[in-house]
Amino acid sequence: MALSPVRTVISILVFAASAPLAAQTLEDLDTLSDQTVDEETGIAAALEQTSRGDLLGALATLERVLTLFPESDEARFNHAMLLCWIDDAQGALVEFDRLDEDDYAPGALEQSRETCRSVTAGGGQ
Repeated sequence: MALSPVRTVISILVFAASAPLAAQTLEDLDTLSDQTVDEETGIAAALEQTSRGDLLGALATLERVLTLFPESDEARFNHAMLLCWIDDAQGALVEFDRLDEDDYAPGALEQSRETCRSVTAGGGQ
């Protein structure tokens, strides 16, 4: 099954560039903890956090998803892109390297790596 990262990349690019980071209440954290028990719900929650500009919250949500679902390519891809946006190209490239090129359209992961390098300070690691 070929996964298309285009929707995720566009969402992250559009929303991350314009929205400020947001704080969370304990109630919000409890809700997110419950949501990350399910892979799809956890990823959706992270995308929603990203749309609000809460990049660090989205990273934490995806890390919880990856703890429960370490083989989740979608969570790992989103995690990598968010690492790019917080200027952690090295961490993002490690995450991209854990993904299987055969699960994506030809050249998609390389294009994502290049996008990461171009948005991080100093052009990546």
